[in-house]
Amino acid sequence: MNSRKLVAEFLGTFFLVLLAVGSAVVGLKTSGVLAVAIGFGFVLILAAYAFGPVSGAHVNPAVTLAMVIGRKMPIAEAAGYWVVQFAGAIAAAAVLKLFTSSFGVTDETGALGSNAYDNGHINMAGAFVLEVLLTFAFVLVILLVTDRAANATTAGLAIGAALTAVHLVGIPLDGTSVNPARSFGPALMAGGTSLSQVWLFIVAPLVGGAVAAFVYPLTRAADA
Repeated sequence: MNSRKLVAEFLGTFFLVLLAVGSAVVGLKTSGVLAVAIGFGFVLILAAYAFGPVSGAHVNPAVTLAMVIGRKMPIAEAAGYWVVQFAGAIAAAAVLKLFTSSFGVTDETGALGSNAYDNGHINMAGAFVLEVLLTFAFVLVILLVTDRAANATTAGLAIGAALTAVHLVGIPLDGTSVNPARSFGPALMAGGTSLSQVWLFIVAPLVGGAVAAFVYPLTRAADA
């Protein structure tokens, strides 16, 4: 297995959680939903252009699963991606935990940017459906814009815009996952309710990514 790909996936996921989830932790209340959503989009754009040439910049187990189902990568390689994606998210969440617990930083999310349902905004069933749909839309965009017929120079911008859009919808409801690693790292460090509910934010995005992989052949460009 290519170690450079694994390092790229680890660092990409690390920075996604540290910078994007971190933007929610330190600024959700003061900066607002729009700023945090844009933060997620910008970080993913940076990851796409920095690490995309090395690993494809999945930085998301749901994206990797879609690539496996779409026969764009072997399962053995995907397993390595999954390990380092979760490891990168956990490492970044540990850094955020250090800042909020020891360095005097106020956690404006109250739970280290973790996701939640039954929170007064959405129930468990609603959160599951929401995450499936948002992840489906997000991953489908990735599959389509990274197709051979797409313009590779602008793919990162489209992917970042898609992540921003799904966060604008999801943040007020469940915090937006669409990424099992992004959810697991903060939930592990936050513990309590966050950890007990994280299963949904692992399973639902994987379902959404799988659905996107099956729909993708029906929507891709004919000459791709």
